[in-house]
Amino acid sequence: MVKAMTLTQQVAQQMTDEIRNGLYPLGARLPSGKQLASRFGVSQAVIREVTERLRAQGLIDSRQGSGCTVKARTEAGGFRVPHVAGEGHRDLASVYELRLDLEGAAAALAAVRRTETDIAALTAILKSLDDKLYAPDEAIELDIAFHVAIAGATQNRYYVDLLQYLNLQIREAVRRAREHSLTLERLTDDAQHEHVQIFEAIRDGNPVAASAAAMKHLRCAAARLDLSIPGRDALTDAAAPRRRTKAP
Repeated sequence: MVKAMTLTQQVAQQMTDEIRNGLYPLGARLPSGKQLASRFGVSQAVIREVTERLRAQGLIDSRQGSGCTVKARTEAGGFRVPHVAGEGHRDLASVYELRLDLEGAAAALAAVRRTETDIAALTAILKSLDDKLYAPDEAIELDIAFHVAIAGATQNRYYVDLLQYLNLQIREAVRRAREHSLTLERLTDDAQHEHVQIFEAIRDGNPVAASAAAMKHLRCAAARLDLSIPGRDALTDAAAPRRRTKAP
């Protein structure tokens, strides 16, 4: 049975075809998000997902304040992850497992390398997320922004690129998880509390605590999606620093 394409997939496919066919030449700037949303009759949130997808495929460059520019007419090769949102739990669990190690390392580096600007950015995102905690569309954007800002605090642009790419793959799954969590207020509050724990460890310059908090958050997030990642508890316990006990 062929699954119906989502609005994001439909618009992304049409935009991809138009770029391939030269409607938008190399170096051309795409219409604004508002213009594209009006043209396709979709929300600007959908257009943001579309442009992130096109960027991940290597078709466009997107920069804050300067819009999106066409950089290639064919998709880039290399490392790819299928769009797993809405697909089998096994693929989605595998992406979460990849994020566990990647974001654990990123949080540790962020704790060591973060600047005052990074801390200010994370503080602002957390404040906005706290204000929009029960608004799924706004919360998902802020949730992703929080994780990307941690990657930015590593001062390594490739952490940012890879995390943005992986977040694109699971955006719909996370959106559904947040919408489901709204029926159980504690789950949404738990997720925000986990974000605060990561932030505090990064702010305090504690790489061990930051890594542990990031991995705990992702394991809990996977559990909220009913995802199983076999063996991770044993690996996490083995990697955790052991407390020294005083000799009697």
